[in-house]
Amino acid sequence: MSSTSFTAPQGKYRPFDIVDLPDRQWPGKRIEKAPIWASVDLRDGNQSLVDPMDGERKWRFFELLVSMGFKQIEVGFPSASQTDYDFLRDLIDNQRVPDDVTLQVLTPAREPLIRRTLEALKGANRAIVHLYNATSPLFRDTVLNLDKSACKELAVTHARLVRELMDEQPDTQWTFQYSPEHFTTTELEYSLEVCEAVLDAWGATSATPVILNLPATVEVATPNVYADQIEWFCRHLSERQRAIVSLHPHNDRGTGIAAAELGVMAGADRIEGTLFGNGERTGNVDLITLAMNLYIQGVDPRLDVSNLTPVMREVEHCNQLPVHPRHPYVGDLVFTAFSGSHQDAIKKGMNQRQALVEQGESPLWNVPYLPVDPMDVGRNYEAVIRVNSQSGKGGISYLLEQDHGISLPRRLAIEFSQVVQRAADETGREITSEMIHRSFLEEYCLDTPYRLVSQRIEEDGEQVSIAAQVVTPKGELTLNGKGNGPLSALIDGLNQQGFDVDVIDYQESSRGRGAEAEAVAFVELRAAGKSVFGVGIHFNTTTATLVAALAAISRVSEARPQKAEMA
Repeated sequence: MSSTSFTAPQGKYRPFDIVDLPDRQWPGKRIEKAPIWASVDLRDGNQSLVDPMDGERKWRFFELLVSMGFKQIEVGFPSASQTDYDFLRDLIDNQRVPDDVTLQVLTPAREPLIRRTLEALKGANRAIVHLYNATSPLFRDTVLNLDKSACKELAVTHARLVRELMDEQPDTQWTFQYSPEHFTTTELEYSLEVCEAVLDAWGATSATPVILNLPATVEVATPNVYADQIEWFCRHLSERQRAIVSLHPHNDRGTGIAAAELGVMAGADRIEGTLFGNGERTGNVDLITLAMNLYIQGVDPRLDVSNLTPVMREVEHCNQLPVHPRHPYVGDLVFTAFSGSHQDAIKKGMNQRQALVEQGESPLWNVPYLPVDPMDVGRNYEAVIRVNSQSGKGGISYLLEQDHGISLPRRLAIEFSQVVQRAADETGREITSEMIHRSFLEEYCLDTPYRLVSQRIEEDGEQVSIAAQVVTPKGELTLNGKGNGPLSALIDGLNQQGFDVDVIDYQESSRGRGAEAEAVAFVELRAAGKSVFGVGIHFNTTTATLVAALAAISRVSEARPQKAEMA
């Protein structure tokens, strides 16, 4: 493929403006409580779908949001969609809305659509009417053909109309919300002027505050600029207590999460977004990621995030869109490590934590490469480590220990990893835990040409004698030997028959519990001038050790007798 040079077009795009705020305070702030969450999945998210949700899917999504703890849910655009209108009426007429949940609906600043919206809300217990009009120079000049004065009057007139229509339905607990759409590309002074006028027109007080929603309708700058805009707005807003400052970030530049977090640090009280970030263009801000970012800092997100996989599957069904397997906190592969160095670090971190727990401590979660305990979001540890050609000894050892109860000594782990690595390189595919287990048994335990038939062990003080019957490739052999233990006695018996072996290391562990527990013995021998491992598994510890030694002998042909033929 030939290389080509690329030059950014000069004069076609302009850099974003920055805010003159030299004494900005947000960089030194920390988020210490959850914002007010408002889901817009059923309106903003739904409008972005190729196939919008029908009534059944909308109802399932609504139930999901309620079960997670959302108290403000934007359910649709009833003046523009008959499906949304009917869904809203179904919720109200059939009393399907919990008492502590507020329905939110969206309407543009147009009188017929506002009247239709308030009509759709008749009988609601609690409702937020979200009014918007575009305020940026681009929309004032190109789309609306309005000057600043007329654009502000458009917002003020329709805010008054909303208030009048609300007064006609006194049994509903009303909240008014206003969005200067395209806030991030509107002059800050002008945005403030319009919002102040709307607060006055609606009659906002500290007892009946208005939600002022400041959307990044299209994300056009770095997140710090959005934070500056929010802090500037909050600091210059007169009677700040009359407003609940809300954010509605989009993700055009891929920084919606950061913009939302910095915006909260800058003074915002509330965030509108969607589960997993579905929305127009590159999406809305992802509320699950925001909530989990709080969770891993020890801040209660005030949403139920304890079982996120079913949440993800339900959203995938309702949206008919897949969630990426590497999506933060929830993706199918997000807690999975294939890299050998990652696996080794995770294994050590998990082992250290388990040791502290067994000592009765409750340590902070501090495991390399895992910012959150998978168990906290409804996942388990089974898929934390998976093996392919990029993996190393740490992952292989972890899977054998976690899934099969076999805890490898370090040198054996290094050796066996090379066996698995060859298989992974040859196939080019993932090596499953069961494949690793089977390969391990075949390499070190099964079908060995030297096998123990029986043994008789006697102790005389510190000396142990053994008489063992062993199957060899040339028939059965009786071994008689002495040593300071059964293993050294067996090795003595082998060497008396012309073998050339001695013990380098011996370790044992157990797998299973109670009556079903098995001993797992690892024997490392020096045979014919090199190190060789064997493994034995048996309910009897001594038998497992002897079986392991013979398995090691079986793996080195040069260890066969040099002095005499076996009888």
